[in-house]
Amino acid sequence: MLFTLQSQAVTRLIPAEPQIAATAYLVMDADTGKIIAAKNENEQFAPASLTKMMTAYILEYELNKGNVGEDDLVLVSEKAWRTQGSRMFIREGTQVRLGDLMKGIIIQSGNDASVAAAEHIAGSEAAFADLMNQHSRLLGMKNTHFMNATGLPAKEHYSSAYDLAILAKAIIQDFPQNYPIYSEKYFTYNKIRQPNRNKLLWRDKTVDGLKTGYTEAAGYCLVASAKRDGMRLITVVLGTKNVEARARESQKLLSYAFRYYRTHKLYERNVVLNTTKVWSGMSDQLRLGIDETLSVTIPRGQADKLQAIMDVNRVIKAPIEKGDTLGQVRVSLDGDVVKEIPLVALDAIPEAGFIKRIWHAILLFFTSLIG
Repeated sequence: MLFTLQSQAVTRLIPAEPQIAATAYLVMDADTGKIIAAKNENEQFAPASLTKMMTAYILEYELNKGNVGEDDLVLVSEKAWRTQGSRMFIREGTQVRLGDLMKGIIIQSGNDASVAAAEHIAGSEAAFADLMNQHSRLLGMKNTHFMNATGLPAKEHYSSAYDLAILAKAIIQDFPQNYPIYSEKYFTYNKIRQPNRNKLLWRDKTVDGLKTGYTEAAGYCLVASAKRDGMRLITVVLGTKNVEARARESQKLLSYAFRYYRTHKLYERNVVLNTTKVWSGMSDQLRLGIDETLSVTIPRGQADKLQAIMDVNRVIKAPIEKGDTLGQVRVSLDGDVVKEIPLVALDAIPEAGFIKRIWHAILLFFTSLIG
């Protein structure tokens, strides 16, 4: 089945992506995963404090599972207290709320807070690093390996711009109840007020996250996210030369992608897209749809060129379980496929009785001869 998606948009010319002064970068649509612009996005680099995104993600994961609580009191070890670099200024031997440690990690980029949280969750930072790598694999981060919870320089501690975008996407979508923390501009602990190092939070009201990083090896890095008119973008810049540059280059990526691209939601999940014949079932008709919202990110002004093709399996026989894949929905732009997702059964249909099955087998046999 072929059907065309119409729009009143006017075709616009799309300029080349901007020149970005960074070792690696990308800008991705958070909903569709479409990479709009990128360079060296799969190369492995030291991630510096961008590492703490995974530390925070695991903390949010454990909170969501109920394994820990925000009011848990965490005993600060000597190791956590002595950890160098950016700090929350927790003190050895004191107890700190886990919820405060989360803010210390995300807003203040506290290395001491990261180690304390890691020890609380996994018993040791080394065990926590193993947990970080397990989560990385589950998220599909193929060019990432963690050795610590902080991002302090360590051999075999690396990630990529693409992997960090995947992680940012998971933070935003998996635990939306915690995401507002990433937009907080200040956090005060132990009477010390520290600002969020993400300068874009002050410059662009649509930016609401995520994390900065810096080491000599990594340079100045930033993972940012912004939402405008229902479209959310994620940017990653690695290896810029200073604090101002990482903010400026991230803003250039956001401006380019928002100005020249648009995300279109085409179909909602679990909405009937087609009804098809079923053989040998208790019901003769089956409703088909998709089990995820279908959205595409394309250049502005080209929505009228979108086409969606629905390929349904020619012969569908019961029994059928809800969610079984029975075809594909392919969306193309000017003949190029931009998105493909499974077409699935929206209902379960049990197998019919013996007599109906025999009768349908005969009908199907002669139908195949005619076809």
